Amino acid sequence: MKFVRLTAAILAAAAVPAAAHMKTPTVGGAAMYPSKTIVENAATAPNLTTLVAAVKAAGLVDTLSGPGPFTVFAPTNDAFAKLPAGTVDTLLKPENKGQLTGVLTYHVVPGRLTAANIIAKIKAGKGHATLKTVAGGTLTARLSGGKVVLTDAQGGKSIVTQANVFQKNGVVHVIDSVLLP
Repeated sequence: MKFVRLTAAILAAAAVPAAAHMKTPTVGGAAMYPSKTIVENAATAPNLTTLVAAVKAAGLVDTLSGPGPFTVFAPTNDAFAKLPAGTVDTLLKPENKGQLTGVLTYHVVPGRLTAANIIAKIKAGKGHATLKTVAGGTLTARLSGGKVVLTDAQGGKSIVTQANVFQKNGVVHVIDSVLLP
C-alpha cells in the first residue's frame, strides 16, 4: 500500500510543470506571471510605466498581447530618463506615432530567445550575434563582464539587467537604456 501511495505522489508531482515549482520572478517588485501576456505583466511593474504608456500610445497593446512569441528588450523608466529632455513627451504625441512605433518595435525580436539562446548565438558568432528586430533593424549582442550588451544602429549600448522573465507569449529581458534604430 505504501508503494502505491508513493507512486501516486511521484506521478502527481511529475504532472505539475517544472515552472510551477520555480519562484515567480519580479520586475520592479511586481510579480511576472508566466500565464500572463507581456502587456499584462508589464502593466503591473512600477519601473516599466513609461514603456507601457509608449506601447499604448503606439497602438501596440493588441500586438504584444497576441500569441507571439516575442522577445522584448524592455527599457525601464530610468532608461527612458536617459534620453535627452523632452524626447519621451515628443514621441508620445499622436503626430509622432510612426516614429514611436519604430522605436518600440526595434526592441522586439520575433521568437522566444532566452539568455542562453542569445549567449549561444554570441559564441557561435565568435563574440557577437546579430538579432533582427520586428522593426526590420538589427541589434548586435555581445558579452561584457558576463552580461549581455546590446548595441543599436546608432552605436548606443544597453545592458540586460534582468534576463529570462518568461511570459505566456514570449520572454522579456529588462535593459538599462533605450535602443534607437
